[in-house]
Parts: sequence; C-alpha cells; structure tokens
Amino acid sequence: MIALVRYMFTMMLLSQRYLAPLLLFVGLLAVLTSSDSGPLAATYGSAAGAMLVCSVWLTMALIGLEDRTHRSVVVVTAGSHLRVLLASVGTAVLWCLPLTAAGLVLPLAFGSHTFTFADAVLGTEAQLTCAVTGIAIGVVCSRLIFRRQGYALLLALILLLAALLAKGVSPVNALLADLQNASAATHLLGSTAVLLTISTGVLTVAVATTQAISVRRS
Repeated sequence: MIALVRYMFTMMLLSQRYLAPLLLFVGLLAVLTSSDSGPLAATYGSAAGAMLVCSVWLTMALIGLEDRTHRSVVVVTAGSHLRVLLASVGTAVLWCLPLTAAGLVLPLAFGSHTFTFADAVLGTEAQLTCAVTGIAIGVVCSRLIFRRQGYALLLALILLLAALLAKGVSPVNALLADLQNASAATHLLGSTAVLLTISTGVLTVAVATTQAISVRRS
C-alpha cells in the first residue's frame, strides 16, 4: 500500500495537476481572510470551506490521471481494485495535509488574530472534516463511475452545494454554522471531532459505492 501511495503521489506531482486546486485554495484564503481581525474559529471556517472545494478537485484529478488500460495494469500489479482505490484515497488525504497546514498559518499572515493551541486543534479538525467530505465527493464523481466528465462535474457541483447548504444532513453545513457562531474554540473541539468522525463514515460509504460500481463495470 505504501508503494502504491508513493507511486500515485509521484504521478500527481509530475503531472502538475495539483497546481490549479492549490492556487485556488491559496486564492480563496487570501480573499476570505485578508485583513480579518475577528475570531479565528470563523476564519478557520472560511479555510475549511476552501478545503472542501479543493479536495474535490484534487481527488477527481488524481483518480483521472490514468486511462482505463493504465489503471488495469496498476490493478493487476496491486492485486485488487480495492487496494488501488484505497491508495487513491490515501494519496488524496496526503495531499490535503500540507493544505491544512497552510490553512492554519496563512490566515495569521493575512489578518490579525490571537492564536491559541485550541484554535490550532479546531482549525485542523475543521479542515480535515471538509477534506474528508470533499474526497468522498471526488471519489463518487471520479472517472471510475463517470465516463463523461461533464456529468461528473455537474454532480460534483450539486453535491458541493448540498454539503454546504443541507441543514441537519451535511456535517460540513453543521460545522460551518458552529464555527460562525463560536465564542471560543474550546467549546467546539468535541462537536467538531464528532463531525470529523461522521465525515469519515461518509467517505467509507463513498469508497464502498465506488468500488462496487467500478468492479461491476470492469
């Protein structure tokens, strides 16, 4: 599995398809947090929203790097479709980690804030929650399920809007609402950890669904 993740990470690095979502993430942070002096919880909510969009883009780009023939060779070498899919998810998570670090640091450079350890933990939990949810959307909307990328992009947009706006259903919507209304980061650490767990469950369902459909089509 480590070798697969290393291979996919290198492929993504050499393809330079990470540049567009990376620049989008930094641009959104600059626009949303520039000259901000409010509570860091709300600021990290903006960073988490940017992470959601970028993680979807990164995941779809990563899985779409290989054509069907090339991916079939990788599957045969790895021994199963599931191992390759899990490696793709692991690689997407790995790419989101430096973005998470940037999402913690850049708002401090763009604005004026008092930074605490609780803020760092909350910001990390919030961004990982959105990253995991975005990866789930990216997996479901990937080339493994959709041959025509126009349909995949349309579904990705619909799912992104649902994740942001669906009250009482989406962990991302609940997270962003909590962050906007937070008086102190320490009050949200437990509830945000629960939302991160729920997002991980959503990713598990997305991976299982994608695995079942892709194996049936292969």
